[in-house]
Amino acid sequence: MEKLKPLKRFGQNYLVDKNTIQKIVNQFDPKPDDTIVEIGPGQGALTSLLSKTVKDYLAIEIDKRVIDDLKINFPTVEFINQDFLEINLQDLASEKKLRVIGNIPYNITSPILFKLIEERDFVNDAILMVQYEVAKRIVGKPRTKDYGILSVLTNYFADTELCFKIPPTVFYPKPNVDSAIVSFKFGKKISNEIDEKLFVKVVKAAFGNRRKTLKNSLSNNSFGDLNFDSLAFDFTRRAEELTIDQFIELTKIIQSLDR
Repeated sequence: MEKLKPLKRFGQNYLVDKNTIQKIVNQFDPKPDDTIVEIGPGQGALTSLLSKTVKDYLAIEIDKRVIDDLKINFPTVEFINQDFLEINLQDLASEKKLRVIGNIPYNITSPILFKLIEERDFVNDAILMVQYEVAKRIVGKPRTKDYGILSVLTNYFADTELCFKIPPTVFYPKPNVDSAIVSFKFGKKISNEIDEKLFVKVVKAAFGNRRKTLKNSLSNNSFGDLNFDSLAFDFTRRAEELTIDQFIELTKIIQSLDR
């Protein structure tokens, strides 16, 4: 395949280092009977190794320029020329849950993560290449600067792990940032006592302004009509001080008010 110029509008940085590619595949540990979905195969760096192991392999690629060559080079792979964010994962999952892998566009990392969370009933796990700073936020702990919306939501809905850091030198063109491989294992048991959408709304509102107290942050969003003083919760704290369990507790309290 000829060396195409990566497109900025798709956030493309092609992975070109063979050792790094092999390391990612080893981390993913594909099995022959897996159903794999690759996000953005590009010119097939990961596809070339994974498709040798796995029979049921789908790859979602938005860039029309590479589709024909990919189909020729990897005839056992089903390529879908579409935006991953517009794909219905239920349509791709047959009897088995999907395993997702990808060197994803860094400018749409959060939408991709939230999509996987929303459609997690059809996803077993995911290994994603993300910007290192974002990876640190995903695995961030309470009372640290990295702890935020991504930390709470991804770790509420999945078990996450920052697997390893990746330097800019393994890409073409070289990005201006370090990258990292992050693992997400879905199927985690979550609370059936709270409304999932309300939990997400509460977390996002709480982190609306990190420097403000929960009372101020929630008041500035959709919870301004709450009588905070009457609720059995300490709203003088800031969002970054709360553990995931405390966010669950807060959501239960708000939910009990039958708003």
